[in-house]
Amino acid sequence: MGENSSAASAQKPHDLKRVNLGSYQKAPLDGTKKSKKRKVHTKEVKEGSNEVVLGYDIKALLSSLNIEESGDVELPERDAEIKLTVSKLSSTGEGLAVYNGRVYTVPFGVPGDQVTATVRRHNDDHSVSKIISIDQPSPDRDDSIVGCGYFGTCNGCQFQMLPYAVQLEHKRKVVQRAFKNFSNLPPELIPEIGVTMPSPLQYGYRTKLTPHFNGPRRGGFKEHMPVPNIGFFAKDPAYVMDIEDCPIGTDTVRDGITERRTFVKENLTTAFKRGATLLLRESTMRTYLEEAGEDGKKWIDKKLCITDHNARSIEYIGDLKFDNPAGSFFQNNNSILESFTAYIRENLNLPVVKKAEGSTDATETAARPKYLVDAYCGSGLFTITCGEGLEKVWGIDVDKSSIESARKNAKANNIENADFIGSTAEDIFGKLTFPGLETSLIIDPPRKGCDKRFLDQLLDFAPKRVVYVSCNVHTQARDIGYILSDEKGKGYRIDSIRGCDFFPQTYHVEGVAVMTKID
Repeated sequence: MGENSSAASAQKPHDLKRVNLGSYQKAPLDGTKKSKKRKVHTKEVKEGSNEVVLGYDIKALLSSLNIEESGDVELPERDAEIKLTVSKLSSTGEGLAVYNGRVYTVPFGVPGDQVTATVRRHNDDHSVSKIISIDQPSPDRDDSIVGCGYFGTCNGCQFQMLPYAVQLEHKRKVVQRAFKNFSNLPPELIPEIGVTMPSPLQYGYRTKLTPHFNGPRRGGFKEHMPVPNIGFFAKDPAYVMDIEDCPIGTDTVRDGITERRTFVKENLTTAFKRGATLLLRESTMRTYLEEAGEDGKKWIDKKLCITDHNARSIEYIGDLKFDNPAGSFFQNNNSILESFTAYIRENLNLPVVKKAEGSTDATETAARPKYLVDAYCGSGLFTITCGEGLEKVWGIDVDKSSIESARKNAKANNIENADFIGSTAEDIFGKLTFPGLETSLIIDPPRKGCDKRFLDQLLDFAPKRVVYVSCNVHTQARDIGYILSDEKGKGYRIDSIRGCDFFPQTYHVEGVAVMTKID
């Protein structure tokens, strides 16, 4: 961490105070307004979105307490103070509590916390609260490990008060609930969810941050105007906080925050006509040595902070080099990438079991896949890290600039068995000439998951092994359920499912599911 970490931790601009105000109460505190029937609103939500995911958690909590949902309930006025006991941690990172038969989200709450909170608003299936004080902390809460002075107000992190082992177990349960709620598969087809792969770094891991600031509503910045807040959104209400330091960023990125904040302040009226999103991307300059140093490495790395979206940034996974536009997507936690890609490679290249030549019964031999298809390949992360020893590796993506970066990265790493093709979603497998039964497929789609056209093509191609990586385990579960419920997909078995923790201190979890065609 940088120099400012201790100072940031010492001054915590939130009011989560441990005050013993007595036992749990179901009635509003004295002095609050009388509860009235309040109008609630609904809004259209997307499948796999936080709203839908939270809805499942709310229903499960009410069911566990034998409480029936009702749209006709007495709800406290906005800003009324109420006493809550947090019962559960949702998949979206909020604590959940029940008050007079109604579920309240409690951001930054831990199961077992007894809190005093204000009512913020009422949604269609739940209400939103904000902690005023923690009257009796949960045994799982440890505020002494909070590493950021903005925690409890900033919306970037949710779990800094939780020991890391508790975070990892919660994320395992998030994956478990995702497959229960979204796959529509019978429990016997879903294997036990594996332990969450930990991040070697829990702070100082993010190689990219994008703080932002708002501009004036009309015209540009003028000399008499104050410098706007530069930072990230607060949780509730949502406004841009002025954030001087972010301890989940690498030291290089944290130094970049200081430098860019100074630049904005000194050049506000000349360099910016309106608000902006700032780029802070770590890049590595590697110098190779003739002999290994004391740490066993034959290189020295120098870290730079790139602020130009169109500049190039360089990242290494082991000794593999990735050179991409600084503003493009690439995984933001380098500390976990080597173990993560090793896990993916191991599962892609597991031997496939097939009958020996001339066999008429159960005599079988094991053979490894000959080919790898990397759908949604981006700049070639999996194509390059997982293709060693295979006859042919194909990276496929609909984005032409990603294909260009992937080709450059393969060339820079002397990868000779990889080709990259641009293709639309309608014919993403149309250019492949080798058999699916000798092929492993890796898919890493955006948060919305795969569309039906892609999944239907996957089923027609029938790869022997599928490794599905996802930044949204809920749409991942939906897609895997679609594959296994299709007549062509009934020959697939889910071998393993686990989460990977790319973003410690937050509710986000990356999912990895491995499937094998067994018929």
